[in-house]
Amino acid sequence: MSNTEKDGGARIRIGTRGSVLARWQTDHVKGLLVGRHPDLEIDIQVITTRGDRILDSTLPSIGGKGVFTAELETALLNGDIDIAVHSAKDVPTECAEGLVIGAFPGRGNPADVLVSHRGFTLETLPSGAEVGTGSPRRAAQLLYARPDLKIKDIRGNVDTRIRKALDSQGGYDAIVLAYAGLERLGRLDVVTQVLELDLMLPAPGQGALGVQCRDDGSSLALVRTINDIGSELTVTAERSFLTGLGGGCSIPVCALGERRNGELHLRGRVSAPDGLRQIDVDGTATVRDVGEAQRLGTDLATEALERGASVLLGTDR
Repeated sequence: MSNTEKDGGARIRIGTRGSVLARWQTDHVKGLLVGRHPDLEIDIQVITTRGDRILDSTLPSIGGKGVFTAELETALLNGDIDIAVHSAKDVPTECAEGLVIGAFPGRGNPADVLVSHRGFTLETLPSGAEVGTGSPRRAAQLLYARPDLKIKDIRGNVDTRIRKALDSQGGYDAIVLAYAGLERLGRLDVVTQVLELDLMLPAPGQGALGVQCRDDGSSLALVRTINDIGSELTVTAERSFLTGLGGGCSIPVCALGERRNGELHLRGRVSAPDGLRQIDVDGTATVRDVGEAQRLGTDLATEALERGASVLLGTDR
């Protein structure tokens, strides 16, 4: 790891996006590292990403994969920072060459929630209600459950989206956000409804953090000390499902892994963007390492493709 010595201890630099949530996540990782390495000195460096700068376009239209991570990866490769903290769901399934996700700390609640200034649930939203989300995955599942809704794009950090959702003149009857983000910011008070997983399956890696570093021995040795094996195995299986389908965050693919009695149960879903159809698959395997988790995700993706997922995703040729 590229670090300096100060007062007998190492000094490293952690890169982060500048939002309140991103800073919370980075401070959390910093605390975990200091807990393991009390003499470690840590500096925080805020880096603005393309996804942070461009707020008047949908995520798929500005690149989808990597819009929240590319600048942080460049800083890692250039040696400007030593570690980058990401929301795991934002990290492309293939890291830039020379970089790895070295740790997945303990995961938060992966569910999605509804926020409505009028207290609507998904069931009580009136026909034609406008629901805000910038996620094709959320949009497709909403339309599958409620084809009468109107999906309206919404961008900005979590605080900005909450303000828009709670403003009676904000143009939204409800919006969808991640439970984990609201919990980390202490804003579960705004939640109208926690959406059932059968209805709204999360994005691969949702609720988890990915700690990225250079692929070298010293960097990995440090970062691995805060890895949670349960989070690593479940998120790896989910991301492998996404990889097997050939997609990124701009396509409506969902996955959730859960460890039960020594086995890993993986659920996957592929939705048509218009919500007219979705394919659900699931599988269970004894998973003891990352390789077995990857295999479970890949096998489930193969099953989804055999059942027509490529047609729904528009990748069928």
